[in-house]
Amino acid sequence: MKAGVSTPDGVAVREVPRPVPGPEQVLVRVAAAGLNRADLDAARGAGVADPKSLGKPVGMEWAGEVVEAGDAVTGFRPGDLVMCTGGGGYAEYAVADMGRTLPLGGLDVAQAAVLPLALMTAHDALVTNGRLRAGEAVLVQGASSAVGLMALRIARLKGAAVIVGTSSDAERRGRLAGFGATLALDARQEGWTDAVLAATGGQGVDLVVDMVSGPLVNPTMTVTAVRGRMVNVGRLGGTTAAFDFDRHAARRIDYIGVTFRTRTVDEVRAIVQRVREDLWDAVQSGALSLPIDRSFTLDDVPAAHEHMRANAHFGKILLTAA
Repeated sequence: MKAGVSTPDGVAVREVPRPVPGPEQVLVRVAAAGLNRADLDAARGAGVADPKSLGKPVGMEWAGEVVEAGDAVTGFRPGDLVMCTGGGGYAEYAVADMGRTLPLGGLDVAQAAVLPLALMTAHDALVTNGRLRAGEAVLVQGASSAVGLMALRIARLKGAAVIVGTSSDAERRGRLAGFGATLALDARQEGWTDAVLAATGGQGVDLVVDMVSGPLVNPTMTVTAVRGRMVNVGRLGGTTAAFDFDRHAARRIDYIGVTFRTRTVDEVRAIVQRVREDLWDAVQSGALSLPIDRSFTLDDVPAAHEHMRANAHFGKILLTAA
């Protein structure tokens, strides 16, 4: 089968063997796959990617039709239309754990291909780890990313009273209100912390979902309420920075780190199940959709990666089978 595989020079289209599903896996004929920033490193076997992944298909989320189900699979059978997370989605066929597979329902396949990871990540950060309650104030750092946009929408769905989103790009910042932001700011500009405190009556936000981290960690703690929660989801601004331990202690902030890299199969299955139980009506109604910035075919996957690397997109980049 044809697939977009990792090479030392980046993703390339190659012929590889079709995967065989295990007992608890489904084999899916991929109709479309979503791109994620982590794919850029995975395409070179770099960063957090396993160097042994070189030569293997890239891709963390996709949608399509089940063509084969393992002997122990429950809930899915050949012919079902599904969306999945896992590995190897840049391909004509991919396997997924049954616990990381969701029914398409009324969604079109393009939207289904770009939703799963953002839904899982944002819900886990806001609701499970962030313990969001209706009426609270939320700050999403890096809100124009796909996870950030989904976090804004889930915060609105869950009744947050103040929803602050940050983006360094003026055009993207101007679009955040449409996703639920009550205030959109540039965290690089002087005075942004004053604006957050003013919007929250001087108390600061109850919950931060942080995709940026790096040197923003200390000013972000400044605008976090006493006994607030900060959930570190991404590190686009850097993986290390000075950390003001006194500020952290004085405000008694719960600082929580999350990643899928160290989660077990059962832990990821539990996240998928919570998303299905808590958000599925909103997903099926279209209330939790994401914009698709641009679509590429599987043959054009190197160009799709260049588009993502340019960081000029808003929403998701889609890869289609043809």
